[in-house]
Amino acid sequence: MSVPVLSNRAARHVFLARHWLAGRPSGPGKGVDLKTVIDGLGFVQLDSVNTFARAHDLILWSRRQQFRPKALQHLLHRDRQVFEHWTHDAAIIPMESFAHWRLRFARDAVRMEDRWKEWRRGDFTAKIDAVLKRIADHGCCTSGQVGEGEERGSGGWWDWHPSKTALEYLWRSGRVSVVRRDGFTKVYDLTERVIPADHLNRRHHPDETIEWCCAGALDRLGFATSGELAAFWDHLTPAEAKAWCVAALADGRVIEVDVEGVDGKLRRCLAWPDVMEAVVAPVPRLRILSPFDPALRDRKRAERLFGFHYRIEIFVPEPKRKYGYYVFPVMEGDRMIGRTDMKREGGVLAVRRFWPEPGVRMGSGRVRALATELERAAMFGSCEEVRYGADWCAAL
Repeated sequence: MSVPVLSNRAARHVFLARHWLAGRPSGPGKGVDLKTVIDGLGFVQLDSVNTFARAHDLILWSRRQQFRPKALQHLLHRDRQVFEHWTHDAAIIPMESFAHWRLRFARDAVRMEDRWKEWRRGDFTAKIDAVLKRIADHGCCTSGQVGEGEERGSGGWWDWHPSKTALEYLWRSGRVSVVRRDGFTKVYDLTERVIPADHLNRRHHPDETIEWCCAGALDRLGFATSGELAAFWDHLTPAEAKAWCVAALADGRVIEVDVEGVDGKLRRCLAWPDVMEAVVAPVPRLRILSPFDPALRDRKRAERLFGFHYRIEIFVPEPKRKYGYYVFPVMEGDRMIGRTDMKREGGVLAVRRFWPEPGVRMGSGRVRALATELERAAMFGSCEEVRYGADWCAAL
């Protein structure tokens, strides 16, 4: 039997719908509505860079333009509907996923005990009990409040003092949890004081978690290889994801599809049998995205589907940067149309430059749509005005 082909256009439509970028960014953006968006995405990456807005806030605003950062803080700190932990990076995760994180906790504990003794300064394992007792007896704390009397290093992850390393170990292994953030500083408490009892006490067999991870990743990617399924949550080994794919294909739960890239090349993937029925064209809306948007996190997939090459240039010396320190991708409908260098400067959103992608014509209508979205972004970022550089649009 021939393998069905998912055209590049259809593949983009499926993928964007699964990432909540096909419909209009309307809705209250708080409470149940915001939780539904996070559930749909699976997780929202956290990042500390704040040239305009933090990554997690911009990710949610791109999908719900009434969203404001306080709404996410309510879900995390007040309502305990989400928790903070690690996928491929720090992330906000639906609370219903907590029990499946126990496999990650156990595996991370083994990895850290094995590797961190060689990588980190001092024996952090000797400080674990003392850090736990400090939190149990005196309440929540930050990394700066443990390890009194220990020599402070450079601050880099490789040079933490032992008690700070112990605290990070306790968080990554699930024994303490983030209760809130002060600014962007994590505040930790004992996990049993943070996670609601019904989620704290739930347990899953590792096989159940492997099933949950693979099925959940396929739900959100639309189509994927076994390697992409393993990488989505960053819980599983490639072998575990491949075994799940082999079994699911043999059982008829999934099908093979050939996904067309923007260059016309086909790539064999797995998908749910109804994937062809999930093709809905996105609204022709222009959106400013975070560099860490879930739709762009897998840079190779973004290049295959959209022909969009993106790299963070924060660590590139300024004379060698192609675009800028931290530029924002711009999407219109199902196309990536460019990127913009913008920064909040007091009450002003300073738009230094916009670079259209090759083949994108910046006619007057598209320029007006971009300016309108930049004005919306300014409102979101509490800026009173948008100020454009003299040659802000390279195509004008």
